[in-house]
Amino acid sequence: MARSKNPRIRSMLIERAAHMLRMRRPVTLRALVAGTEVSTMAVYTYFDGMDGLWKALRQEGFTRLAAKLARIATTSDPVRDQVALGAAYLRNALENPDLYRVMFDASFELEDAAAADETLHRLVDAVQRAKTDGRFRADVDPLELATQAWAIGHGLATLVTSGPLPRETLAYGVPMLTALFVAAGDDPERCRRSVESGWDVLPS
Repeated sequence: MARSKNPRIRSMLIERAAHMLRMRRPVTLRALVAGTEVSTMAVYTYFDGMDGLWKALRQEGFTRLAAKLARIATTSDPVRDQVALGAAYLRNALENPDLYRVMFDASFELEDAAAADETLHRLVDAVQRAKTDGRFRADVDPLELATQAWAIGHGLATLVTSGPLPRETLAYGVPMLTALFVAAGDDPERCRRSVESGWDVLPS
């Protein structure tokens, strides 16, 4: 009878590979399992080899991000929801800094590209809701505005997780997102309240 796979081992191998990449250490079969309780065969058991590991490594980052976004409840305030999704994105980056760096490395393939794209679509849907509710102008392109908001979050996440800027820099997201959404047509005071409310998803 085939032994069942242990998700803990799979997760451990992914975490080790991501950390080794960030530390600029060569990721070989032997180096990956060195000091663990598993053999090099585990890479074949769980990933069908190194190529499968690279795909799973990048996919895992998006899987964890999707789980974070799924916890954001939809409220009657679509601007708040848009910002809360962005804050969850940042939280995921802070909690998984090694995987976050790999997520956007196009040299590695994805197991499921559609699932990765879905994380951006959540932001697009929130912008569309804000348009429908009259918070943003009718001529606002939801994909364009969602991408601009994402760029703000991604920039902050990258600069903080990679070290150049301290965590306190994340607070800049509130005025930047407020300015972006006000430019898209939202009322300044109402927008500020919504952004501050959504940003509370990010722990201090």
